[in-house]
Amino acid sequence: MSVFIIAEAGVNHNGSVKLARKLIDVAVEAGVDAVKFQTFKAEKLVSKDAKKAKYQSENMQESDDSQFNMLKKLELDVATHHELISYCNSKNIMFLSTPFDHDSIELLDSLDLEIFKIPSGEITNLPYLQDIGSLKKKVILSTGMADMGEIEDALDVLVGAGTQKEDITVLHANTMYPTPMEDVNLRAMVTIGHAFDIEYGYSDHTLGIEVPVAAVSLGATCIEKHFTLDKTMEGPDHKASLEPDELKAMVGAIRNIELALGSSVKKPTPSETPNIQVARKSIVASSKIKKGELFSSENLTIKRPGSGISPMRWNEIIGSVAQRDYMVDELI
Repeated sequence: MSVFIIAEAGVNHNGSVKLARKLIDVAVEAGVDAVKFQTFKAEKLVSKDAKKAKYQSENMQESDDSQFNMLKKLELDVATHHELISYCNSKNIMFLSTPFDHDSIELLDSLDLEIFKIPSGEITNLPYLQDIGSLKKKVILSTGMADMGEIEDALDVLVGAGTQKEDITVLHANTMYPTPMEDVNLRAMVTIGHAFDIEYGYSDHTLGIEVPVAAVSLGATCIEKHFTLDKTMEGPDHKASLEPDELKAMVGAIRNIELALGSSVKKPTPSETPNIQVARKSIVASSKIKKGELFSSENLTIKRPGSGISPMRWNEIIGSVAQRDYMVDELI
C-alpha cells in the first residue's frame, strides 16, 4: 500500500481563492495524494478574547493579538468550498479539509468528503468526536499534545459512535511550529501503532523533510505536511511550511523510501544477480595439476570468477583425485 501524502495548505491561502487554487496547483505538481484546507467559523471556534499562540504572534506583523480577528480573515465560505472541490476534481487530486466545529462537520459531510481529519486540538472534544464517529467515514486522528490515555479515549469514542477501527489512522504529531528536533519523538509513532493495533502515520511541523521521510521508514502509512507558495508571506503558518520545490523533494524522497523498503525477504535481487559470477570466487588450480594427482592446499587456491565450484566445498575437494590435467588458474 502506497503512503498517503497530504499536503496541508491549511490557512496559507490567506483568505484568497486565487491563492488557494495556486496551492492546489503546487500540490498536484508535487504528486501528493490530497490537499487539505481548514473549515471553520471563527465565531464557533474561539471566544472573542482568546489570544494568539506565541508562534502566531511572532509570524504576523500586526499588533492585534486576537485569535478571533486573525481567524475571521482566514475563513472559507460555502461557495469557496464548492469551487475548490470542483477545481481539485478537475486536477484529479483529493480535496480534504479539517472541520473545527459541528456546522463545519455538517458542511463537509454534505460535500461528500471521503475522509475526515481530526486536528490535535479536538482530541479531547467528546461531542465533536461523537459527531465525526457517527458519520462512519474514514478518519485521520492527529495526536499532538496527547498522551496514550487520551488517544485511547478518543478511539473509544469514535468506535463507539460507529466508525470502524480499520477506517482510522492515528497520526503522531507535535503542535509546536516549528517543532524542535529533540521534541519529535518519532518512536512514539510506532508505540501508538503497536499499542492500539492501528494504522499509524505522522503529521510534521519540523523544518525540512528528513523527519517525514524517516517516519515512512518506520512504517508510517500517512504523512501530512504544511506547504506554502512562499515562507515569507504574512500569516501564522507560512514560516514552518515547505515551499513548492521542498514539497516535491519530500514526495520524491518518500516514494523512493517506499520502493527501497521492499519485501523483507533477503535474496539476490534481479539487478545484482549478474554480479554473483563477477564478485564471488571459485576453486582454481594454483599450479599445474596432472590427472590422478590429489588436490591439496598446495595446488589449489581461490579466485574470481564465481562460475566454478564454490569455495564453501573446499574441504570436500581437498584430498580428492584430479580427473584430468589442469593449467594454472583453471577452474576445477
